[in-house]
Amino acid sequence: MDVSRIRALRGPNLWSRHTAIEAVVRCHPDECDLGLLPGFEARLRARFPAIGSLDPLRHEETRSIAHALEFAALSLQEQAGCPVTFSRTTPTVDIGVYQVVVEYSEEAVGRLALDLAEQLVNAALTDTAFDLAGALARLRELDEDERLGPSTGAIVDAAVARGIPFRRLTQGSLVQFGWGSKQHRIQAAEIDRTGAIAESIAQDKELTKKLLHAAGVPVPLGRPVSDVDDAWAAALEIGLPVVVKPQDGNQGKGVTVNIVSREHLEIAYKAAREFRDDIMVERFLPGHDFRLLVVGDKLVAAARRDPPQVLGDGVHTVRELVEQVNADPRRGEGHATSLTKIRFDDIALARLATQGLSADSVPAKGQRVVLRNNANLSTGGTATDVTDDVHPEVAARAVAAAQMVGLDICGVDMVCDTVLKPLEEQGGGIVEVNAAPGLRMHLSPSYGKGRAVGEAMIAELYAPGDDGRIPVVAVTGTNGKTTTVRLIAHLIAQSGLRVGMTNTDGVYVNGRQIDSGDCSGPRSARNVLMHPDVDAAVFETARGGALREGLAFDRCQVAVVTNIGMGDHLGLNYITTVEDLAVLKRVIVQNVAPSGTAVLNAADPLVAKMAAKAPGEVIFFAADAHHPLIATHRAQGKKVVFVEQGELVAVEGNQRQAIALAQVPLTHGGSIAFQVENAMAALAAAWALKLDWAVIARGLASFANANDNAPGRFNLFSYRGATVIADYGHNPDAMLALVQAVQAMPAQRRSVVISGAGDRRDEDIRQQTEILGAAFEEVLLYQDACQRGRADGEVIGLLREGLRGAARVEHVAEIQGEFQAIDTALARLQPGGLCLILVDQVEAALAHIAKRVAEG
Repeated sequence: MDVSRIRALRGPNLWSRHTAIEAVVRCHPDECDLGLLPGFEARLRARFPAIGSLDPLRHEETRSIAHALEFAALSLQEQAGCPVTFSRTTPTVDIGVYQVVVEYSEEAVGRLALDLAEQLVNAALTDTAFDLAGALARLRELDEDERLGPSTGAIVDAAVARGIPFRRLTQGSLVQFGWGSKQHRIQAAEIDRTGAIAESIAQDKELTKKLLHAAGVPVPLGRPVSDVDDAWAAALEIGLPVVVKPQDGNQGKGVTVNIVSREHLEIAYKAAREFRDDIMVERFLPGHDFRLLVVGDKLVAAARRDPPQVLGDGVHTVRELVEQVNADPRRGEGHATSLTKIRFDDIALARLATQGLSADSVPAKGQRVVLRNNANLSTGGTATDVTDDVHPEVAARAVAAAQMVGLDICGVDMVCDTVLKPLEEQGGGIVEVNAAPGLRMHLSPSYGKGRAVGEAMIAELYAPGDDGRIPVVAVTGTNGKTTTVRLIAHLIAQSGLRVGMTNTDGVYVNGRQIDSGDCSGPRSARNVLMHPDVDAAVFETARGGALREGLAFDRCQVAVVTNIGMGDHLGLNYITTVEDLAVLKRVIVQNVAPSGTAVLNAADPLVAKMAAKAPGEVIFFAADAHHPLIATHRAQGKKVVFVEQGELVAVEGNQRQAIALAQVPLTHGGSIAFQVENAMAALAAAWALKLDWAVIARGLASFANANDNAPGRFNLFSYRGATVIADYGHNPDAMLALVQAVQAMPAQRRSVVISGAGDRRDEDIRQQTEILGAAFEEVLLYQDACQRGRADGEVIGLLREGLRGAARVEHVAEIQGEFQAIDTALARLQPGGLCLILVDQVEAALAHIAKRVAEG
């Protein structure tokens, strides 16, 4: 078994809507049927008893080693606690080669699971040992490192429940919600509206107290100190007991409370200095420690925090009791679990000493032993939900404290006997105000019910009904994608929205190019969705990116499929037939929002069949108003677009809109059939987006098919009384469309300049010149800049083979270099003639042609 070409599919893909790891697995002949490997399954189960069923999903399916690898990779993740359910193994056209797809929740974990599954299967094949416990431990540890912590995870879960898309921007807790101009970002429990000044104030404990005191909020007295002697002096000034803590701190780090002696203070001072140099001492408020969570102008949760403690049993030492408590599976290191392990350090030992105990003391049965005075969860404390008990005056004080500091999300630390009565009545006070507060104690309190704090934070970012999405239009097909994308983007821009667009020419935001090259893949689309100046997005969605990574979005508002025809790039990446290609292109249709629209070419049978997979409505388009699908759809009162009496017509029920083709310069008055199809597709997409018809008409009329607006898409030039057309057509369907368009244009003599990309099948390359040979008298062949694995001259040889038997062709020449071929063709061009130049280096070739035209 050989595992290769491992890919992470990070969005909806050919196989499913799940994120997944895809691998190509090559099996030896005897590995293609587990029945030919006696004892293999027993050895596999002996090493991993919890592996899923290896029974085939279909009776005719034969189980292979690749299937065993699939089930092992999925089951290992399941046993490690990862929420995964989907996997699949599919044989390819190559005998013994399979595509294995396994869902993941964290990419690094999915990759490791596949690697460990390969080790497991090989161990079963060779009858060698496999460390299952070690493998699962590695997966769990990596999953804990990779996945979002409980606070950020709760906010993300709340967003997902509301249909708000999210993207993790770092391996940490920086997350983007929404797309484009509707995006918001959070860092743990801090939102992008939180001001840097407010956060700075919250970290300065002394300044915070001054501001709160000015607002009439009860706070404990205290002051900064310069050294341990000054700290003891301050403690005596304030009056024991006191609290020692970093002046600029958070999460209770370095905080020691209820200090009653110089010895205890020195230990506390040393602990605080481990986190910050600036230390302060303040009055200790007796009572319980409460954390109140304020979101916006509301109190959304409250918890009483109790210090870490153990209960004596008269048998075990304090150290042993702590070890027993820390064995609770809910307790872990850091913030990944609902509880944190109790720290057994110098502070804990000092607190024991105040109770007349040591680490080796055996407390009496029922004796409560406190390990710390401060009750932060990060030191091993517990939390009890008291949200329903908070007095309105106490809640008002917490909100006032948050607003005085300027925090949208705020954790208010309060010390008092009870939250049932106002602070002033019981001598309580607010001791700290925290930015980016931890949410664990509210999500999963040790006692009491959890609170929907994630939902509250999302509600602070997005109003009810707002899902943070901008309109997204995805366009795919064999030909016409780029022109259709550009035209749709132009129509949307006419409505006043700022448009982000990706295509094979680059990335554009609000009319400005921000990247160049072939940008029709998911990475470019994700970059657009991150851009804050984008109100709507239009993406050319090529097959390559969909195969490599899946889609850049979970769903789109409009999916447009221009055509499939005879297909393109067949034979690559196991897409061997036009039916395979249609299944791949169909991915954008399957991932249209239920409230969205699929725009489909009714004249292309493979495209029309995609309607059955569309979750939302369907708009069919075709030039023939009497096409059976158009007629049926129209009779059902559904949306259709067609051509009738020189007009683009859109009909839904009794509603009819028409735009004269003479007013659509892209189509040259309707004479260029493939541009008419592109215009219909774009019109239908704009209709699906509910653009005003006056805007659509204005946009169609103002979209000129010029080389600076739609480069390489049937760009027309006039040269010495002849017509020159530059186009990027590069497959048989494109040749047919171009021939049809050229034959509709008057010309005394026609010539064509063509090369071919080496990553097509031999028959596809030959077929291009077979088609062209029926329409042109002169054919100039040149070698493409990138032969893509072909030997020099191989592609030109195939193109020449395609011209055999072309009765119309009178002259064939082979030219070295694209620009030399262009110059040769232009030099031979006579007045009244027509030359079609199929460009390879689009921008450079167009600039070269424009220069020659300007020179006359």
